[in-house]
Amino acid sequence: MIQYALMKEKLIDAIYVPTPQELEAEKIWIIGQIEKIGEGKLNDLAKKAAEVRKNAYKPKSGYAVGATLLAKSGKTYSSCNAEVDDYTGTDHAETGAVTRAISDGEEKESGEKFIDAIAVSHSAESGPCGGCRQRLVQHADNCLILDVDEEGKIQAVTSLKAMLPYAFTPAHLQEE
Repeated sequence: MIQYALMKEKLIDAIYVPTPQELEAEKIWIIGQIEKIGEGKLNDLAKKAAEVRKNAYKPKSGYAVGATLLAKSGKTYSSCNAEVDDYTGTDHAETGAVTRAISDGEEKESGEKFIDAIAVSHSAESGPCGGCRQRLVQHADNCLILDVDEEGKIQAVTSLKAMLPYAFTPAHLQEE
């Protein structure tokens, strides 16, 4: 019984959740990014995401998603979801926007960490899926994430770090 109590205590000591101080620091970072990018530019991203959402190819799910990415260069890149029958090969709007930015040379122009913000338009209130979050962290240490409705109205503003606080990043691969 004592061994179980010690193991349980070690596990309890190993619990990871962001501290209140880390959450407050992230909120301050988000506010700073909103001010830096500007409300007008963020609303433009939201409207572009809602507009490209209309082009989604969704014969199976009927669920349309549009995304517009703001790069450090100031350029924007948009994409929508495009389904395939097995779903696993479906292009997600967020990853499509990232790929589009890369194919247009953004990574060469601004470096590997080129994302400042991304607006995602869909009919539910949520953020990017786990796979899209991982793709975003590949190209941003942190970025704003805007949850946008079908009309282009911003529903929520958060950050990649708030949505993926214990992320596996490219830096982990360089540690060995």
